[in-house]
Amino acid sequence: MNKHLGLAAATATALLLTACSGGAGGTDSPATAAGDSTGAGADRSITLWLVGGDTPDELRTYLKDTFKAKTGATLKIEEQTWGDIVTKLTTSLPDANNTPDVTELGNTQSPTFTNVGAFLDVSDLYDSLGGSKLLQSFVDVGSVDGKHYALPYYFGSRFMFYRKDLWKEAGANVPTTLDQFNQAVTSITAKNPRSIKNFSGFFLGGQDWRNGVAWIFANGGDLAKKENGQWVSSLSDPNTVKGLEQLQAIYRNASKAPADAKDATPWLYVNDSDEILDDQQKVTGKTSLAAATIMAPNWAHWSIGDLKEKDGKKVRDWNDKTFGAFVLPGNDGKPAPVFAGGSNIGISAKTKNPELSKELMKIIFSPEYQQKLGKAGLGPANSDYVSSLGDDQFAKATIESASNSKLTPAAPGWATVESKNLMEEFFSKIRDAQDLTALAKEYDGKITPLLNLQ
Repeated sequence: MNKHLGLAAATATALLLTACSGGAGGTDSPATAAGDSTGAGADRSITLWLVGGDTPDELRTYLKDTFKAKTGATLKIEEQTWGDIVTKLTTSLPDANNTPDVTELGNTQSPTFTNVGAFLDVSDLYDSLGGSKLLQSFVDVGSVDGKHYALPYYFGSRFMFYRKDLWKEAGANVPTTLDQFNQAVTSITAKNPRSIKNFSGFFLGGQDWRNGVAWIFANGGDLAKKENGQWVSSLSDPNTVKGLEQLQAIYRNASKAPADAKDATPWLYVNDSDEILDDQQKVTGKTSLAAATIMAPNWAHWSIGDLKEKDGKKVRDWNDKTFGAFVLPGNDGKPAPVFAGGSNIGISAKTKNPELSKELMKIIFSPEYQQKLGKAGLGPANSDYVSSLGDDQFAKATIESASNSKLTPAAPGWATVESKNLMEEFFSKIRDAQDLTALAKEYDGKITPLLNLQ
């Protein structure tokens, strides 16, 4: 399950500004007009948009049934796709007759929508929905001037999945610092114990900035920062450049991933213990690439393992003798600050049923639903319920890696940066750059003008 592959339209921010010119917390919204939880003056149904298939059917049924029992009203759930969610939100949120009442959206998409007043202020509910127990980085990107608009829905942490057999044959041990990791994957690539063609000690796509930013964060760098009330790109900051130098060494010496590869389906390259050895080195049947290590969100483990027949279907069966997982360590030996995948959720400022929508939020942030998220493998927004993820190696790695996770900058225009694929473009040039600082300054110049809504 690949999360948040970028934004659907480069003009999303401009369109949104035109449509939602009232600003965050604007008073011209009809959200306070009609509707309450008893149904007086309200349509007795509300619509929830969920994006992708990550919320299982069991949880959707629970929401519908619980909402009906609690309010007597009907909850309609409509599934959207990540590819066009920003375009749909841009056109639908400002329209009271077509807006979803409540919607999921990507965590990196939240700043743009919250800064233009697309969501209802739910600060009055904040403490009762979890308050300080909610994942702070997700809360931050859904807040403006201390007011809360979009709250965390679920998180997914990134960590390492590796081939134990290949690491052992190369004489490498699970690292405890970032330098050790960089050295290990470089050594594994050089030794290539089975003489596999196009073999990577660590497969990191040339455009895979969502995983690559961990090296920037671990060195004290960032993608952007706020100076004198304005957001500026900070790719050329000395600490950021340190991370970029480490990434460049990995791209050149440890990864054979193509320059245009993103973060989609990296598990293909560590799978199939038999196929990885065949003469053609065809891990997928189409791609001649193989790797000893990948980085992916916690839910990737469902796609990793030996291919076996079960109930007439071919499924992946995790084999602890062949596959393993560990948290990427930082320079200090603690978990590296990885980018956290996941979603936020908010009430449309144009909803005609604000009170019913708030009742749905109360259900979503209830202990029962939070634990159901965890049991489904999705990190609960409330830290009190992370134990519901279980106690296997994946749950432990998810919780540990999330303990120091970060998000993209909470800049109002970050959505535009993603929509223009500037991060993919920048990262694809790191391997061959002769002067990383000059390259970073070039992209600072492209990114900074987009970060602040005018």
